[in-house]
Amino acid sequence: MSFLDKLFKKKESVENKAKDAANKAENAAKDAAAKVDNAAKNVAAKVDSAVKGAAEDAKQTVAPGTVEKVIHEPKFADLGELLPGAPAGGKINLAIYWAAACGGCDVSVLDVNERILTIGDMANIVMWPVAADGKEKDIAAMEDGEITLTLISGAVRNSENEHMVRLLRQKSKILVAYGTCACFGGSPALANLVVEGKDEILNYVYTKTPTSADFQQTYHKDKPVIPQTSYKAPEGELTLPVLYDTVKTVDQVVDVDYYVPGCPPQQETISQMLKAVVDFVYAGVALPPKGTTIGITTKTMCDECPRKKSNARITEFLEPYQVNVKEGICLMDQGILCLGPSTIGGCGAKCTRAGQPCRGCYGPTADVQEQGASMFTAVASLLPILDDDPICDEEKIIKIVSEIRDPLGYFYAFTLGKSLIKKAVKETGGQ
Repeated sequence: MSFLDKLFKKKESVENKAKDAANKAENAAKDAAAKVDNAAKNVAAKVDSAVKGAAEDAKQTVAPGTVEKVIHEPKFADLGELLPGAPAGGKINLAIYWAAACGGCDVSVLDVNERILTIGDMANIVMWPVAADGKEKDIAAMEDGEITLTLISGAVRNSENEHMVRLLRQKSKILVAYGTCACFGGSPALANLVVEGKDEILNYVYTKTPTSADFQQTYHKDKPVIPQTSYKAPEGELTLPVLYDTVKTVDQVVDVDYYVPGCPPQQETISQMLKAVVDFVYAGVALPPKGTTIGITTKTMCDECPRKKSNARITEFLEPYQVNVKEGICLMDQGILCLGPSTIGGCGAKCTRAGQPCRGCYGPTADVQEQGASMFTAVASLLPILDDDPICDEEKIIKIVSEIRDPLGYFYAFTLGKSLIKKAVKETGGQ
């Protein structure tokens, strides 16, 4: 290699090294700039978040001592394909019966929205009072177990309710107590507190309420008319169901396989029930253990509620209409009686999110039998017993508690049928 060749080769090598060094310096500068930019963005995001949080805290005026909590949200089930077609073995038979209830649970099945198409692919609906014209005689003509799934909403209030519940149990493989009245007695079970039972109720409804009293005074002044269970007309004997003295839950009459609480059950809960049925029918997936309550959590409703709690002492009880309800603050802290502490989660705390107190429709937690007694305890723990004075001012406590106008109605609004109280009785003969 000549001297000139060596010289040019050396010059080229120096130039390449210079270029490499320049490229490395440029890349290093870019990396440094990117890191600085990302760091600045992170700092800005944290500052923005802190400012927003401070603004929210200021807006909510949360009391000192409030502890931030993790919100447990109920989940919608993944139901797979919308229109799966008929199951391999053909459509199942589905029955829905409406006993002593308002009808909200019967309608709530429609809260599956477009998934009603999935139900249509999966099942023949042989009875559904709100939507299908199934008759008692049609059910009676079926073979035992011919109905795969029956949902019973409502408590057992009269002889017709009991007859249909027993008949559907006989004809069904799986029977579900659907909704609070079926599971716990619900509002109808509050009638168990009427001492004289059905006679007192019928007398009040047909002779004491203003419209009925006016009717009786106008047309039957000498002898008030109250509906009878049997009447012989020219066309034949007409009958009405016999009203019972005691309202019962479904499982106090027949064997129940599963429970779905709620007044009515919420969409998340219904989706969990539907998933269990769809997986069983289409894929042979085992159903939950018998006796399972479907669609609930292991936490209380308070763990689903986003409102912040500081366990403020209760000095008075107020109705929601008496309070300018503050956003984000626990309703109990604002003096509004709320059954969240004694109610199982699963509803998503929809009432409290809207500023209305929980009334306990999902029932008690697994740790307690008596929802009402559990709530009494929760309330008592918040009464104003001062740290420096362990002795209650009895008169003050009585005054505060007496503001709860209807304790049984508050604490057992939905679960009296399953409580230890069960029924009011009249003492006679010193017993």
